[in-house]
Amino acid sequence: MSKKGIILKGIGGFYYVKADDGITYETKARGRFRKEGIKPLAGDVVDIADGWIENIYERKNVLIRPPVANAELLLIVISASLPVPDMVMIDKLILYGKKSGLEVILAINKIDEGRKAAEEIAAQYENADVRTVLMSNHTGEGIEELKSLIRGKCTCLAGQSAVGKSSFVNALSPSLRLETGDIIKKTEKGKQTTRQSELIYLDEIEGSIVDTPGFAVLEALDIEPEELQYLYPEFKNVGNCRFKGCIHDKEADCAVKMAVKDGRINKRRYARYLVIFEELKQRRLEKYD
Repeated sequence: MSKKGIILKGIGGFYYVKADDGITYETKARGRFRKEGIKPLAGDVVDIADGWIENIYERKNVLIRPPVANAELLLIVISASLPVPDMVMIDKLILYGKKSGLEVILAINKIDEGRKAAEEIAAQYENADVRTVLMSNHTGEGIEELKSLIRGKCTCLAGQSAVGKSSFVNALSPSLRLETGDIIKKTEKGKQTTRQSELIYLDEIEGSIVDTPGFAVLEALDIEPEELQYLYPEFKNVGNCRFKGCIHDKEADCAVKMAVKDGRINKRRYARYLVIFEELKQRRLEKYD
């Protein structure tokens, strides 16, 4: 008799499926999936029987990096203190989430060490259609709010090392006891503690967390440089630029640049837009060189 379940991870041709009966089964995929060009992914909803994956249900979406099916939410965790946030990387993650059709939440951790810095970061995203949550794994502030936001969903967890991702998952489900990274004092950067992509089902939130070694965000962001502006909601309602096809860089009479000047668009967000735009242009040149 077949059972329905969800793939938690795949290792060496084996797929570990948490079935509706609460048991996790070690399975292999039928050869026909390979012939059809279908590779089972963490997050896939499947039917299993006698140790074999017999059916893969239609996917809502597929992320390339990390390879995950049916993700619903991207939770980006950053630090209000150390390690210092890489805001360009954060914006790339947000762009990737939006391009992939995911809800995006930015959780700013360690507010007990830098509340003012956290509030300044949150202010940069007021008009960016990104929900921000101030939190502290140490004091517990913001944890319940995040629990309610991710309940019942498949959530991809992303961010720099040592910002508190594993500690946050441990707060959701203390029995997991995920390894946590320490700050390397000499470099003020974190050690990477997550070894492989894995979907972790948490009964406490009736949902799952995709704990991943990282997103190759710029490579995964498969867009032309000129399309980048359409992933910035704050650019949309500031009026019309003088020139059709304005990319909001060096053009005269640019409505976006005027909005930056008068404070309607955050100047730091805009500066990072230009950085990412140039990176996308360079990648295109290298691709066709």
